[in-house]
Amino acid sequence: MNAGNEQVVLVTGASSGIGRAAAIAFARQGARVVVADVLVRGGEETVAQIRDARGQAKFICADVSSAADVARLVSDTVAEYGRLDCAFNNAGIEGTMAATADCTEENWDRTLAINLKGMWLCMKYELPQMLKQGRGSIVNCSSVAGLVGFAQLPAYVASKHGVVGLTRCAALECAKLGVRVNAVCPGVIRTPMVDRLTGAKPEVEAQFIAPQPIGRMGEPDEVAAAVLWLCSDAASFVTGQALAVDGGWVAQ
Repeated sequence: MNAGNEQVVLVTGASSGIGRAAAIAFARQGARVVVADVLVRGGEETVAQIRDARGQAKFICADVSSAADVARLVSDTVAEYGRLDCAFNNAGIEGTMAATADCTEENWDRTLAINLKGMWLCMKYELPQMLKQGRGSIVNCSSVAGLVGFAQLPAYVASKHGVVGLTRCAALECAKLGVRVNAVCPGVIRTPMVDRLTGAKPEVEAQFIAPQPIGRMGEPDEVAAAVLWLCSDAASFVTGQALAVDGGWVAQ
């Protein structure tokens, strides 16, 4: 199974950043892409960019923390295209920075609902369709914060560690059934999320870049390339992995 060539691909959190880059990359390889997000304007802009490049895309507004929304998202995808070959479950938020003892219950619940429950809901509805087909590939977006700890982001770090564990669980369940499940763990990538954390201030950006051995931020396209590889036949023997795309961060 290649990442394009008329494959049907679902990308959540595709209104900007890594999700948008992945949706465009899949479409560039010939996939029919369902762009999903709660941000309608950004999602429609992603679809417009794909169509301007003569690709095929459809936008569906969906909140991944809502079971009803996710069920509808998957069923509408299958109703439109007849199948679901690949899914990049990317939707997520950073939450509010605070020490563990100062993290509010509201921030904890919202961050876990989107980043972890949302990931589970996506797989809950994607996997039955892929298993029915006997074939499919899922990539979940974790983070380097799913592999190592970071101070002041307890809910985010917990959610992203949870994504890695959930990915491994699903991968083992599906290993002999034709469906592969992996995760990507981006480092500091130049996205709107990172801009919010840094305030787009050069001196703060420098603090984020400093721990990365490669000496720069990553670009969304670089993560998208890893996602496409994990969804392709070139990665046919790869499942249950958390692939760091981080400029060497976790190698230290």
